[in-house]
Amino acid sequence: MNPPRTVFITGGTGYIGSRLIPQLLARGHTVRALARPGSEAKLAAGCAVVIGDALDAATYRNAVAGCDTFVQLVGVAHPGSAKAAQFRSVDLASALAAIDAAAGAGVAHFVYLSVAQPAPVMRDYIAARAEAEVGLRRRISNTTILRPWYVVGPGHRWPVLLKPAYWLAERFPATRENALRLGLVTIAQMLEALVQAVEHPAIGVRVLDVPALRGRGRGGSG
Repeated sequence: MNPPRTVFITGGTGYIGSRLIPQLLARGHTVRALARPGSEAKLAAGCAVVIGDALDAATYRNAVAGCDTFVQLVGVAHPGSAKAAQFRSVDLASALAAIDAAAGAGVAHFVYLSVAQPAPVMRDYIAARAEAEVGLRRRISNTTILRPWYVVGPGHRWPVLLKPAYWLAERFPATRENALRLGLVTIAQMLEALVQAVEHPAIGVRVLDVPALRGRGRGGSG
């Protein structure tokens, strides 16, 4: 059995984080989660609440000490082309702050939720995440980078309508690679991949793209 981890999470009140924390706690891990003042109640019972600002590492840097794993999940909700500026001011800025805090605390393993790339759309979003990946590789040796495209789950089900188109695209050589890289991932698959990343730290840089994420999940492949 893998030893329990001490995990620091940013973005713990979000769509994925709020589902991940209970699973980690149930498996015996210790979780410290960052929250803005007034948002403490949104975090799962059982995790240690750290009050701070995800954009400012100085507000939570000391709380990262003693953690062996850092999971960075902060991002603009419902990303779209109109939010290009926020991708840099929130997604990128929070990632760089997290990397700085984790590196300063000597965290052994960093788990980063990125995005599938390249892609013909959402270029500003991808650019911000790709820049964060570069910063992560420079500062922390052992990292797991997850690259989903769209996560399907409660409240996020409209892409299911595209399943027939994906099915066809995956069967033609000219479109198969893009269809697989930009395929749908279920929330169950994402959570399984994140739990496994925490419990089985990478040695060096490990990138999990959509096919890898699908292979780890308990739900359907999308």
